[in-house]
Amino acid sequence: MPYSLKEINEAVRSDPRGFVERSDVAYTEKVKKAAQKIAARRKESHIILLSGPSGSGKTTTAMKIEEQLELMGIETHTISMDNYFNTIDPETAPRNREGAIDYESPFCLDVDLLNRHFAMLDQGKTIHVPKYEFARQMRSDTLSQPLRLGDDEMAVFEGIHALNDIIVGKNPRAFKLYIAARSNIVDEDGSVVFQHPWIRLCRRIVRDFKFRGSDAEFTLKLWNNVRRGEKLYISPYKESADIMFDSSLAISVSAMKPFVTPLLEGLPAGKYPVVEDVLRGLEKIEPLDEKYIAAHSLAREFIGGSKYFEDPTTAN
Repeated sequence: MPYSLKEINEAVRSDPRGFVERSDVAYTEKVKKAAQKIAARRKESHIILLSGPSGSGKTTTAMKIEEQLELMGIETHTISMDNYFNTIDPETAPRNREGAIDYESPFCLDVDLLNRHFAMLDQGKTIHVPKYEFARQMRSDTLSQPLRLGDDEMAVFEGIHALNDIIVGKNPRAFKLYIAARSNIVDEDGSVVFQHPWIRLCRRIVRDFKFRGSDAEFTLKLWNNVRRGEKLYISPYKESADIMFDSSLAISVSAMKPFVTPLLEGLPAGKYPVVEDVLRGLEKIEPLDEKYIAAHSLAREFIGGSKYFEDPTTAN
């Protein structure tokens, strides 16, 4: 469902604090409903699979679901599937059509280990969750953490490939969630002012800058390949989800505008056509002061100061 440009701008000008609170409450309600559905099916499987394209807010949403389930008395553990990446071996790594290593491919994951761990958790056995060291591009088993689920415990595995057939096919009873920014911002005549893919692009640009110190050009150079990976490896599997989340938030673009605008304006004019389109859209949207945004808000995952998101090395 699209967001109204007029309503967003009026809310930012007249009641920014209330606007943020209403936006966060609406998202929390989605999380609560998801947690209730998950709890109702917890006897079928201890595993929750949460997928979505880059910039969707998977980490924060997974942690919010964990919180809600624990309020219901269900101890829950959130694990990033990034930790199951294989150590990069140029000889065996998947390649794209141009011959470069395809970092977006699900076959960068140790799928066999993941599926073995899912089966073991459902059987009440102990697994050792590995740790991927992004700086070294290698998986460390020495930093692994043991995990065993009790009868009324669950584990959320979040990652871009969580709903891929190579995983879901062997874990059909797992509860499946798909999350993505799915709503445009529209003018009074229904014309689109800000497209939903731009929301995720801006999120990535701001987060890469905040956490990695990378400029907007770094993100834009990767973006076409990221989108290619989404179309090949992520979007085709979203229909298998038990629940779909729209993570766009009414406040999303207003919250990012103060951060992303100067980053985009610093790029060479005309080099990236999408930048001109995004800047035209941003011009029409009122900026939101970050002082109104709470640490528990999904928006914080991308602008910094999040209660949930601290790891600057993950890119999903």
